[in-house]
Amino acid sequence: MQYPIRFRFKRTRIITLKKTIALGRRLFRKNRTSPYINGNHQPRFSIQHILLSWLGAFIGIAILGYLTTHTSYPCIAAPLGATAVLVFGIPDSPLAQPRNVIGGNAIAAIICVILVQLFGTAPWVMAMAVATTIKVTQLTRTVHPPAGAVALLGVLTHASWSYVFTPVLLGSVVIVLCTVLFSSAAPGRVYPKHWL
Repeated sequence: MQYPIRFRFKRTRIITLKKTIALGRRLFRKNRTSPYINGNHQPRFSIQHILLSWLGAFIGIAILGYLTTHTSYPCIAAPLGATAVLVFGIPDSPLAQPRNVIGGNAIAAIICVILVQLFGTAPWVMAMAVATTIKVTQLTRTVHPPAGAVALLGVLTHASWSYVFTPVLLGSVVIVLCTVLFSSAAPGRVYPKHWL
C-alpha cells in the first residue's frame, strides 16, 4: 500500500518541479523586456545637464557657506545639501519645487522645535518628529524628502525657535533663489515648474 503513495508523491514532486522551472522561464522571458531588468528605471542625464547640475549645486552651497562664515547667521545645514541635489539635479521633480522646498523644510523645523520644547530629545522624539513631518507635509502637499532630515537634525541639536529661521527658512529661500537665478541663466533649464 505504501509504494503507490510514494510513487504518487515522487511523481507530483517531479511534475511540480517541471512546472516551477517552466514558470520561471516564462517569467524570466517576460522580465528580460522589463525596464527593471535592463536598468531603464533610472533616469539618464545628458552631459550638459550633469555639468549644469554640478555647477549650480557648487554655486548654491558656496553662497550658503560664505553667508554663514561672513555673517552672524548660520545659513547652512546638512539637509540643504540634499535639497541642492533635488533642485539642481532633478529640477523638474514635484518634490524640488519652491513650495515643497520652503514649505516642507519650514514645517519640519516647526514640528521638531515644538516636539523638543515639549518632550526633549529622546529617541522616540526623533522618530515622532520625522513621522509627523511626513504626515503634515503630505496633508499640506509640501513633501520634500530633506525635510525629514531637517526634523531629525533639529531634535539631535536641541533646536530652539531660531532654528526655524536660520538655517532652515533662510537657507531654503536662498537655495531656491540661487536655483531660479541659475536656471534663468543656464540654457535649457526651467525652474520652477510652478511656485504654488
